Amino acid sequence: MTTQHRAAVLGSPIAHSLSPALHRAGYAALGMDERRYERHEVDEAGLAGFIERIDPAEWSGLSLTMPLKRAIRPMLDEISDTALSVDAVNTVVFRPDGHRSGDNTDIPGLVNALRERGIEKVETAAVLGAGATASSALAALAQVCTGEVTVYVRSPERAAEMKALAERLGLQLRTGAWERGAEALESRLTISTTPVGATDGFATGLPAEPGALFDVLYHPWPTALAAACAARGAVVLGGLDLLVHQAVLQFEAFTGVERGPLAAMRAAGEAALAAG
Repeated sequence: MTTQHRAAVLGSPIAHSLSPALHRAGYAALGMDERRYERHEVDEAGLAGFIERIDPAEWSGLSLTMPLKRAIRPMLDEISDTALSVDAVNTVVFRPDGHRSGDNTDIPGLVNALRERGIEKVETAAVLGAGATASSALAALAQVCTGEVTVYVRSPERAAEMKALAERLGLQLRTGAWERGAEALESRLTISTTPVGATDGFATGLPAEPGALFDVLYHPWPTALAAACAARGAVVLGGLDLLVHQAVLQFEAFTGVERGPLAAMRAAGEAALAAG
């Protein structure tokens, strides 16, 4: 029986997180009855104190949400190249000797979710938005898109940030005005990374045959944009696809299991969303 039986998701706000449902379902599916996965409300000011109180003999790892993905960096002994590429850590793994390593499972989670739906490579892609999730989207597209990526943003400052990141990632990138965001769906793949309601206005201006859409929201679902794309026959992925695939990678890192129980974790996420 493992002694590193505890894990948790930290963030603020955190009450809405589906991570406990996903990880606990994974434990149940594999008979890991000794393991616990918790939820803790922790902001930037409280993060260092929480980390210092952790006993690495008991804890296997942490999932991190906003606003902690950058705040955690000074507290880590090692950070993966994947996390460094977007300056964001969403996964911390503890060794029994106290060593703390940081990683980012959002990026490979995006890639794996696309692969599950048969999207391995695309010639053109677009991103709606320019926040933290958009950075992960660009990093994923560096592995998926063989041609140009267009990012639709609201401000010159955001455009400059995305261009700088794309240059580091080796991506061909141009920016477009936010008001023309419906044109994103002319690309073979669009990743929407915006808050609820932000893209609703684009739903009525779609091309006749829109490309695939990965909308990272999962509640409410479907978004107006996702529903409109699906109605025109496009491949549509949602936030639950990303959440489950990144959580499976965390599960594997925390438990040492080579292949996490994706189906059980997905079913738990769907049930949690259906329950409201």
